[in-house]
Parts: sequence; C-alpha cells; structure tokens
Amino acid sequence: MMIPSFHMIVAMDAKNGIGKNGGLPWHLPADFNHFRDITVGEQSDSRMNVVMMGRKTWDSLPEKFRPLPKRLNIVLTRSPEGNFPSNVLEASGFEQAFSLLETPVICGIRGDVFIIGGAQIFAIALGYPQCQKIYATHIEKIYDCDTFFPEFAHQFNLTQSSPIFQENSLSYRFAEYTRK
Repeated sequence: MMIPSFHMIVAMDAKNGIGKNGGLPWHLPADFNHFRDITVGEQSDSRMNVVMMGRKTWDSLPEKFRPLPKRLNIVLTRSPEGNFPSNVLEASGFEQAFSLLETPVICGIRGDVFIIGGAQIFAIALGYPQCQKIYATHIEKIYDCDTFFPEFAHQFNLTQSSPIFQENSLSYRFAEYTRK
C-alpha cells in the first residue's frame, strides 16, 4: 500500500492546548475561515480535498456542518457502528483510511489530504514521514485545555508566519511548518 503525503491543520493556544471538554475553548471566526480555505483549497470539478478526523472530532463539529462541505470526510473510529451519513467514509485506523484513499474511485478524485484532529490522531499522524506540513493557528493566550497537540518542533521547521492579528480580544497568527 502506498501512503499518500498529507498535512495537518490545527489551532492551538500558547501551551499547545487544542480543546476542552470535546470542544474549542475559544471562538475565532477568522480561524474557521482559514481552516475552510486551506482544507477546501482550489476546487475543481474533478478533485476534492480529504479531511480525516477521529470520531471525537467528528462529534465536536456542529451538526449543520457535518459532513464538512466540499471535502471528502473520513472518520477514524474503533466503533464500526458509527452511523455516519452515506457520504462519509469510516475507517478503523490510518492503514484502512490510506487503503480507502488508494481505491481507484477515490484516488481519481482525491486532492490534498488533511488530518484535522483530535489529539490521538495528530500524535499517530506525526509518526508518518508522509506528514509533510502543519498549518497552525497560534493563539497567543493560555486556556484551561484538557487536550493538547503533540510536540513537533524537532521534526518540523517554521517556513511561514503571518503578522499577529486581533479578533474578539484574541491575538493570533497563522503559521506553516514543513517536515525537516
């Protein structure tokens, strides 16, 4: 099986916190727009980007946004009876998800692949050399998070960083990291 290259996209606080009680501890519309722009990408009639996520991340998405539109959604779950919509693919883990991506039907339409969470999925994904880039929104504040993005600085170099923006009294910046 060939594993395609893929990227991760995440928003994190100043201590790499990414969540609290199954949700985001901040409200940052600019980050939602950035997430959408990156993961949807340049749409064409023949290609669609893929978002892969764990079941808890799927559950944390507002119902009106499930599945994430204009993207092929894959949910990694250990529970085979996920009851996901028919246009959402389900996989028991990365190996099965990567196999799905290599099927002729999906391979023919697949654009870029993005891992969107959660913490366990991010930790496993970092172990794959095919994980080429991390798109990170850095929120310049510390929240009382119970879920964290794994340490990645030893594997990735900062290649781009935006200026610091302000929204809802939050300071944040967008950054891109590329595997060393």
